[in-house]
Amino acid sequence: MASCGRMLVLTRQFSTTNPARAGLVKPPLAVFGIPGRYAPALFSAASKEKKLDAVEKDLLKFKGLIEQDKRLAQFVDDPLIKKSLKRDALSEALKKQQFNALTINFVGALCDNGRARDVRGVINAFSRIMGAVRGEVLCEVVTAKPLDAAAEKDLEAALQMFLKKGPSAVLSPRRLDPSVSSEACWSA
Repeated sequence: MASCGRMLVLTRQFSTTNPARAGLVKPPLAVFGIPGRYAPALFSAASKEKKLDAVEKDLLKFKGLIEQDKRLAQFVDDPLIKKSLKRDALSEALKKQQFNALTINFVGALCDNGRARDVRGVINAFSRIMGAVRGEVLCEVVTAKPLDAAAEKDLEAALQMFLKKGPSAVLSPRRLDPSVSSEACWSA
């Protein structure tokens, strides 16, 4: 009887797959840190239910609500509010806004784990993952002076030459920095 239990333990140790990760859908982009734990898990759950676009739309709407309403932002960021109270209040608010059940459960899980204040980072990470799914490559452009329309078009054409067929460069809002020594610098 005892040898049977040991055999089970040995078999378990020699397993080649991790049963906890066996059913996860792997995102096309690696994300690290706290957002790297939550965003891929949400991506996996949403892709299994075929609700990636709905979840992304909900998350961006939630991020917009947090940015617009300072009281909501303070509520989300306040570590002194009980996790259960925060979960219940946010779940109720998201239900009134007719958010997807998956999004509501996800925000609830963040609250339960004491990570509600990290929601913006998780939303940004999820947006980057969804951009990678669509084949977008995010590119930040820093210029010493504003670009005119012709220079903007040339910049987009030059960036497109670096990409393989399929992906497209998505330029984030331009950032002006007079200390830049040359005309422009970019990072992808």
